[in-house]
Amino acid sequence: MHARTYLKLSVATALVTIALKTAAWWWTGSVSLAADALESLVNLAGAVFALAMVTLAAQPPDEEHPYGHHKAEYFSSGFEGILIIAAGLGILWGAVDRWRHPEPLQAIGLGVTLAVVSSTLNGLMAWAMLRKAREVRSVALEGDARHLITDVWTSAGVVAGLIGVMATGWHWLDPLLAMVVALNILREGVHLLRESSNGLMDRALDDDDQARVQAVLDGFREPHGLRFDHIATRVAGQRHFIDLHMHLPANWTLARSAALRAEVEQALMQAIPHLHASIQLLPMDVEPRTLDDQETTK
Repeated sequence: MHARTYLKLSVATALVTIALKTAAWWWTGSVSLAADALESLVNLAGAVFALAMVTLAAQPPDEEHPYGHHKAEYFSSGFEGILIIAAGLGILWGAVDRWRHPEPLQAIGLGVTLAVVSSTLNGLMAWAMLRKAREVRSVALEGDARHLITDVWTSAGVVAGLIGVMATGWHWLDPLLAMVVALNILREGVHLLRESSNGLMDRALDDDDQARVQAVLDGFREPHGLRFDHIATRVAGQRHFIDLHMHLPANWTLARSAALRAEVEQALMQAIPHLHASIQLLPMDVEPRTLDDQETTK
């Protein structure tokens, strides 16, 4: 299935879990279940925004965006991070108020059952989305999947806390648990914002992909007597980019040089999916001037 299909399923799952968790909160009066329901509402908003951004990122390049729209996915991740932080702060505020004014809970068993059902749905959806995100390298899909995973842990903690209230009669456990949930949500929101900002600032390929690049280039160096330098990489959503200089013997013909460049580009693209390689051909004894060099001579 396409990444957009998973996000549509995520929207449907969020609607179902919102209904289940809201019903659980309504029947029990639990502030921790209310916090859990609020996080599912954030899941819904995040999934809808992620779907819009993935759709935009899939559009081909145009005159105004010659390099495509791939970075749109980072806006989705950042937006979801902001939503998560807002939800965490809201939950924390409500939990502190309930801590100061505790209230007895009702129908805890029913609330626990509904929370378990909704958590199971979210867990299955998150597992499927995370696998797909790693397959297609979608930042938006991964962000939504990680948010669902946070929701699963939130629900698990809420269930454990409510069982504790049933066993001990300590109603202050409910707001205390909601505070823990809020702090965990805030941590995940900060993580998503950090990942989004890294992507928007042209983060380089990760260490594993960098190693694959070096392995490919090493395979061409010795047999052909080549030299590679000025290697620069960046990540933009699902697309990866690499720019480098390939130095060849000065007596090579243009046709031979271009053919070997095509081989190197093909090998790089096979090693790293969704990679766009740009290779500048230079004679072995030529060193191009960089922007830093130009600034130094001014």
